[in-house]
Amino acid sequence: MFHIDRFGRQPIYEQIIEQALQLVASGVLKPGDQLPSVRSLSQALSANPNTLQKAYTELERRGITMSVPGSGRFIANEAQRLVAVGMEELLLEVTALSQKLAAAAIPESKVQAAVHLAYSKDKLAAPEATASAEKDT
Repeated sequence: MFHIDRFGRQPIYEQIIEQALQLVASGVLKPGDQLPSVRSLSQALSANPNTLQKAYTELERRGITMSVPGSGRFIANEAQRLVAVGMEELLLEVTALSQKLAAAAIPESKVQAAVHLAYSKDKLAAPEATASAEKDT
């Protein structure tokens, strides 16, 4: 369910938070689904339990998860709505990035190709598609 990139720039706890949000947004994790315990996730990922606890605490603070004493952590009823609201806010970032790209004279077709690639179902073709989109413009 979760995986970590030990060599990436993003801290492990942020990777877990981001993956949990994506799993909720995509419907893989639904309200009432139980998350793995900190201990089991720690063992599976070979990660420090305190790091994973930090991620879980942040998810709970955001209202994405809820703790049930003695039972574990579960996806909250409002999680999908809260994640969707957060994802909508990303549109503001896309607009800001698009303005910067336009100011740098990056062709709109390249930007559209990048967005189209992100929405395409064939993620394995991503590097080749990006390269061909760059050659086309």
